[in-house]
Parts: sequence; structure tokens; C-alpha cells
Amino acid sequence: MTTSSSHRPPDFFLIGTPKAGTSALHAALAQHPGLFLSGVKEPKYYMCGDSPPPAYKGPGDAHSNQEWVWQRGRYLELFADAPPGTLRGESTPFYLYNRDARRRIAADAPRAKLIAVLRDPVDRAYSNWMHLWMDGLEPCADVVEAVRREPERIDRGWAPFWHYRALGMYGRQVADLFDHLPREQVLLLRYRDLIEDPSTALGRVFGFLGVDSAQVETIPADNSRRFVRDGPRVRAIAPVIRAGATVGQFLPPEVWRRISGPLIAQLHKNGATARPSLTPEQRTTLLEPHLPDIELLERVTGESFADWKGYREGRSFESRRSAAGQPATLLTKS
Repeated sequence: MTTSSSHRPPDFFLIGTPKAGTSALHAALAQHPGLFLSGVKEPKYYMCGDSPPPAYKGPGDAHSNQEWVWQRGRYLELFADAPPGTLRGESTPFYLYNRDARRRIAADAPRAKLIAVLRDPVDRAYSNWMHLWMDGLEPCADVVEAVRREPERIDRGWAPFWHYRALGMYGRQVADLFDHLPREQVLLLRYRDLIEDPSTALGRVFGFLGVDSAQVETIPADNSRRFVRDGPRVRAIAPVIRAGATVGQFLPPEVWRRISGPLIAQLHKNGATARPSLTPEQRTTLLEPHLPDIELLERVTGESFADWKGYREGRSFESRRSAAGQPATLLTKS
């Protein structure tokens, strides 16, 4: 008996990594007539195993927990409207990081194709910290100190998005992924390629999926927010946001977002367009624990990631690229 396409797992997944352009890539692929992307981004189904999500306890985690699509029937229903003949996919950038998700996908969808975008782990961690800081959820104003607190936060049950350093340990993640799925079913992209040459990067993705690459040539822009510097206003408003997120966990996520919107707007008021760069000392401190894992990634993939290991002036990839006079693309970064 033939299984209906709406009652079988997706054909492909965008599995990682957070803060590496996955949202923009998802939006680009959704424009292709031969592809169907789930309307719910980051359903996180394979992180659950048909059980409710863990009761993560970091600031704002309770609202995120409510949005996980953990029931199999609800998950498969996300693909019910896929036109016949289209390839169905979804994007959950934590699948690469989550060991159980990697194994569940391999067991449930052994012929699926997986796409992961890898970003310099220090740039990725800084962008991750920046995201939560600008939302008023990150209580630590220094990224190095926030990363130092990561083991304690993990022990206290904070969700994966707070795992700034661990999310960037790609070597061990990719090595385990290759233990469960054939390498030819996995496409590893570099974040810098999405930035520098999105058309070529999209062509690689479409070729990997086996669809016409001429249908979509640009990647839509991500949202970019102003940087909020630490100061009296931040110290007054951010704790209210975090306290409200704790109290508001009993409300539907969309209700809390509507209530918290004015507070976040006040937090961002008069924010700076330019974001501060990491100092060389900060970058060196953040990079050092990643060096053995980067070497593992190079051994596993046979590719060089030397640009992640060298000395830098502390600036982000995007600012270095801009300083070199390279033109901007439609993919905006954070």
C-alpha cells in the first residue's frame, strides 16, 4: 500500500546551525515551486521523540516550549498541503546539535537529505549572545562571561539556544551524523558562501535536492535589529522583560509577545546601528576551546577551516568583508 505524502516524514531538512542564515535559506527555498517548506519553522519534532519537550528553565524558554510540535500527527499535518510531486522539507537548526534528533531522523527518514550551514563558531556564538541580549533575555552584558556561565546554565536546564559554545562544536556533531547517515545525503555549506555568493550557494542546494536551480536566485533578507548598549535604561527594562517572561509562561506565546512588544521597543529605543566588535582578546578566549573540534571537523570532512583558526582584529566576518570593499548581498546578518 502506498503511503500518502502527508503521512510520511519530510524529504529534506535544514538542520543547522542557529544564527547561520537558516531562516533566510528557508525563505529562499520556500519560493521554489518544486519545494514545499512547512509553514511552522523550527517545529523541533525530532528533538522530542513523541514526548512533550523538556521543561527548559532559561529566560523565555517556557514560551518556546509551547511552540514545539511534538505530536507525530500534528507534525505530519504540517506537510498535508504539499502539492503532488513536490519535495517536502522543514527547518530546525538545532537538529545538528541534538544527538537524539540526529538519530531519530536517521531512523525515521533514512533516505532524507540534510543541509547544514556552518558558521565560524566564535562569530556564531557572539551573534547568538547578541540576539538574546537585544531581546532583554540575556542577563550578562559580556559575551565572554556569558559563555563562561554556560556549563552552569546547562546544568540548570536552560534550552539549547543558550548553549553558545556547545552549539558551535561542529566536529563532534558532524562526525556523529556521518555515523548514522551516508555522507552523500548531507550537504555542508559555509555561512560565508551564503553571504559572498548566495546565487552559487543556492545552486548547490538546489542541485543537491535535485530541482531546477534557475527558479530562485536570491536569498531574502533576515531581520536586523539595533544594538542595545548596557546602561541604566537596559538595567531597568531588561529585568522586567525577564520577570514578565516567567510570569507570562502561563499565557499563549502570541499573547506574551503582544504584551512584551512595547517593553522590547523601549529597550531598542535609540539603539546603535553599528554593533561593537569583539576585541582580539575576547576572540582568542572564545576560540581556544574550539580549536580541537575544528581540527576534528577538518579530519571528518576533508575540508580546511583555517580561516576560523587564525588571528583576527576582533571584527565579525561581515565587518571584515565590508572593510575589504566587497559588495553587500540580500542576506542580512545578526
